[in-house]
Amino acid sequence: MADNWVESTDRDLRRWADERGEKLDEQGTRILLELMRDELGLPGPGELTPERLRSLLLEVFPEAVVAAADDVPTVLAALRGVVAYLRDSGAVTAPDAAALEMEIDRAAPEFTEIVGDFDAAEQQAAAEVVAGLMRADGVAMDDREAVESWVREFDSLPEAERFARTEEYLREVEERVVPPVRIAPEAELAAAARASRLTAAVVALAEWTGERELTEHETLTDGDAAEARRVLGLKAPDDGGDGELERLWWAAAAAEAIDVEGGRAAPGAALAGLRSADDAALLAAWLPLFDAVAVPEHDYEDGLDAGELVQNALTGVLIHLYEQDEPTPPDELVAAMIDHIGEQYVVEEEGAAMSRLLADAFRRELDVLAEWGIVEPAGDAGGRALTPLAVWAVRELLVADGFLAPVVGDLADATAAELVAGLVWHRPDTADEEIGGWLDGRDASAAAAELLDVMRTGGPGARSLAASVLHRIGAEAAPVVRAAAGHPLAAPYAAMWLSAAGDPEGRELTRGEYLWVFVDTVAGMMEAADPAEAVEAALADVPADADMAAMVDELWRIEHPDLVEVLEALGDHHPDRTVAKTARTAAYKARSA
Repeated sequence: MADNWVESTDRDLRRWADERGEKLDEQGTRILLELMRDELGLPGPGELTPERLRSLLLEVFPEAVVAAADDVPTVLAALRGVVAYLRDSGAVTAPDAAALEMEIDRAAPEFTEIVGDFDAAEQQAAAEVVAGLMRADGVAMDDREAVESWVREFDSLPEAERFARTEEYLREVEERVVPPVRIAPEAELAAAARASRLTAAVVALAEWTGERELTEHETLTDGDAAEARRVLGLKAPDDGGDGELERLWWAAAAAEAIDVEGGRAAPGAALAGLRSADDAALLAAWLPLFDAVAVPEHDYEDGLDAGELVQNALTGVLIHLYEQDEPTPPDELVAAMIDHIGEQYVVEEEGAAMSRLLADAFRRELDVLAEWGIVEPAGDAGGRALTPLAVWAVRELLVADGFLAPVVGDLADATAAELVAGLVWHRPDTADEEIGGWLDGRDASAAAAELLDVMRTGGPGARSLAASVLHRIGAEAAPVVRAAAGHPLAAPYAAMWLSAAGDPEGRELTRGEYLWVFVDTVAGMMEAADPAEAVEAALADVPADADMAAMVDELWRIEHPDLVEVLEALGDHHPDRTVAKTARTAAYKARSA
């Protein structure tokens, strides 16, 4: 049968090499034969042409096989061995074999470069994953002995367990990504921290406390607490106060503005930072204070009133506000918080009464956070948003907790590959801003060359994003783009750019190129979304008058490494039943070709 030709050719190749006393890389030749069958769709090795060989080296092999730069000579030698066998066995004519050998020589430099780029990227990605796994296990990266011990233990695990741990870590990483934000300049943040009533209250409390005897619970005595409330202008609990003094006291102790130890209080090391004229020193002291006061942790075992329940839920409220690009109405925050509390705690008083208590406590909490410079009114509908100071502080805490928290503007000095990878986490508005900042600092031709390198070496998603950025570059980059028109992965995108730029070498895509770009686009979307979402997004860009059934019926002839996966996604998720059936049939043809 046609699909068994790899087995028979593999056997004949080994026999051919033995008869000539030649050394054969059996594993390498087997991989090449399988790629010819599975990815290029060849019905037999004799169907290998120079064009298909070039696609094998420059498109299929780099994406399908993890290879290091020093593997390149071995791969090329194995391919030359296959060509020599095809010539000697009569599967191809001597002139055709010569043409194949010439194509190997022509493609070798570019193949070497592509594999080298893939190798470097793979090594960097692997190093980042390993470092992340170590940090997740609590390994200090500057502790060489601990790092080496962790690596030995990890390497000793069965391959399946190593793979499972890596997959779980990558899933967790994806879940620990928050939207990009804009961070105010340090001087502006420091000015806001100095103006915050939280700073003033804690400094005043620490200065008033000085050195003082405390209770056995390391709190102020009743008389001292009453005097402290008078000095700070706070209400006592019996007069409608919400225990703000106690909250400030423990926050000041946690942030080391007050040193509490052995039944005595004394000025803490952070007090000087909160008074400092140095912006960085002030912010370094203010962040732990924010952490302690805005994310308190009341013990559920002690019994929690409505105010304490609300304070325990503040982490979720702050992250919610951080992730929104528009102000959030208080009622929406209240509803979400009440649902969260209902899921996390068993409360004695349920129903409407408890909801009213929680809503009242939350609105009082919003007022306190506003006084402290953490939230502020925003928008026309009475919404709330984090202040720039709080955005900075929340991000610092998220990063410290292992979240990926992009900042708008951070990609301005990135490489093109880093830009494309970073854009994945951006919304359209911030992505547009990042692209503009990246292009502003670069020569047009140099930027285009970097982007084209990404298109030659990256996957479908990277190519699509790089092509989008490329279209922001003017006609002065035309010579660089023209030079890329011969590369199979970049050629269609280069043709579209040249056409849009009005370049004489610009042209409409051939039907085959258009279909290839469609497959590449869907494959790229499938890297970042599930197949159903990817298909829906891809179809949004298809012209309304396009004959999708006819188009899908043609796709199976396209040479693209992700073709079968794309056809299967279309077959499973296209809303038109006729088109979906056509896609399933095309997937079968592509697998069987």
